[in-house]
Amino acid sequence: MLPCYVLLDLETTGSNPVLDRITEVAVMRVEQGEVVAKWSRLLNPGQRIPPFIQQLTGIDDAMVAGAPAFGEVLPELLAVLDGAVLVAHNVRFDHGFLKQAAAREGVDLRVKTLCTVRLSRKLYPQARGHGLDAIMRRHGLHTTARHRAMGDVELLHQWLHIAQTELGPAAVQAAAQELLRGSASLPPHLETPVDDIPEAPGVYLFYGEGEVPLYIGKSVRLRSRVLSHFQADHRDARELRLAQEVRRVEWRETAGEFGALLLEMRLIKELQPLLNRQLRRERQLCAWRLAEDPAARPLLTLVRGDELDPRFFPQLYGCYRSKRQAVEALRALAQRHALCPQTLGLESGKGRCFAQQIGQCKGVCCGLESAERHHARLLLALAAERLRAWPYAGPVGLREHSPEQDRTEVHVFDQWRHLGTARCETDLAELMEGRLETDSGGFDLDIYRLLLSRLAGAKGPPDLIRLR
Repeated sequence: MLPCYVLLDLETTGSNPVLDRITEVAVMRVEQGEVVAKWSRLLNPGQRIPPFIQQLTGIDDAMVAGAPAFGEVLPELLAVLDGAVLVAHNVRFDHGFLKQAAAREGVDLRVKTLCTVRLSRKLYPQARGHGLDAIMRRHGLHTTARHRAMGDVELLHQWLHIAQTELGPAAVQAAAQELLRGSASLPPHLETPVDDIPEAPGVYLFYGEGEVPLYIGKSVRLRSRVLSHFQADHRDARELRLAQEVRRVEWRETAGEFGALLLEMRLIKELQPLLNRQLRRERQLCAWRLAEDPAARPLLTLVRGDELDPRFFPQLYGCYRSKRQAVEALRALAQRHALCPQTLGLESGKGRCFAQQIGQCKGVCCGLESAERHHARLLLALAAERLRAWPYAGPVGLREHSPEQDRTEVHVFDQWRHLGTARCETDLAELMEGRLETDSGGFDLDIYRLLLSRLAGAKGPPDLIRLR
């Protein structure tokens, strides 16, 4: 198949190479078609083996109690891998564990890899399954040591021999060389040809077996960003899960980074991908409304939902993702500026508040400070938190153009809401006349912050179009 390669299989305590450890390693080194080295070792993982893993592999805690640690066999393993291609079934799993285990010993493991799942897909595209059990059924292979490291290595060796007999050594070698050159680092179950993904701005969506996306991201270079997810060496649990579960990739091109940001925000809120922790749809947004009368009690009331109307933003302060966050922020503000928590509405009661008794309130609650002075100090303290009024008389468009794609988009906003994106003059006219489906919903804090940043960007004013 290849001039020199090492068939390898690991058994582990789990699927996470950062948290779990190796319990068994088996290798078979093949040079010019001849087996020149073959051995397996049980390893002491330094942690308990979960019961379901013991049942699957037959390796229990007693069997590894006296076994060497990984570091003791690492020199022998490095010697057998020297100058060879590492070949394994779902090689990202084994390579990820080896790289992490070697790194814990201070060794940066660098080795070319080849995945036999992807090789099976390439050699037998008509086959329905390419897992090791499916390959066994397909070719009539048998073993009494399935899920033991050497048993699985020997199965792979038998399968490679059968493939070369059925298809010819040249065909197997050509397929292996092509995988080595182009996509050996990709997840073995990925159905989407990565070369089809454009190197352009846009949003990408990772899907597993289900209809809900695993993850949604954006980039100005889609293909490079997608590939970067599969080159993380499993140091991140999310990247590991993506590599294990991703089956297909979808993408949507945009004219630039701003459009990609907008589309990413919208899709994450609409589709609720499993692994995106930020930008989820906000259901508890709230802000503080300040009373105009200094004598009003409380001075601040919490508003939320439909009351978060951009037309009244000059009277609103802060924007928080929950009531708890709003209260904690206001309490911290009161402490920094010696404001009265009772007058603000953070505490109930009348007369001298507890904060005044310990010197953290200047006494508006008991007549030591005038209501007007306290109100003025509160205004100063809240100034940085004041929500900005929409700075235009009506809707505006932010124009983005990509010369490389010959693509232009106009993102239309009004009162901090994203009304939609037009890709031609007809789209823009229909959007303004309300005949085109829009993205507009309630107030969106992420859109508000993105627009604030864009309108006051360090790169200069955006290509702004006043639409009315």
